[in-house]
Amino acid sequence: MSDDRAAQIRERITIEPAGRTVTATFEGAALARSDNALLLKERGHDPVFYIPKADVEMALLTPTDHHTTCPWKGEARYWSIRDGAKTAENAVWAYDDPHEHPPVDRIAGHVAFDKRFVQVTQAD
Repeated sequence: MSDDRAAQIRERITIEPAGRTVTATFEGAALARSDNALLLKERGHDPVFYIPKADVEMALLTPTDHHTTCPWKGEARYWSIRDGAKTAENAVWAYDDPHEHPPVDRIAGHVAFDKRFVQVTQAD
């Protein structure tokens, strides 16, 4: 990647530690709780918490065939949430290999949740 491209990404996206405990719930069920979440801020979009997979109840997630590509972060893959009779299709995503898009490589190994389906909160 060129220095110009990396500079463009740094101007558009910032990533910082969340600084406090972040939790994610779906229909009242706990999906994640982490003291190591990251907050990604991207120009033109709402901020998004990225939570380490180790802090996520991955057993509640089912991989899907859905993929999207972001010119700044790379390819995202998705999971649906299944908890009893409740389902949210493609409500969780991750950039497994953002390394080809530095400086966003910090979100590798993390997932994010679609706020239409999942309540993500940060402790006071």
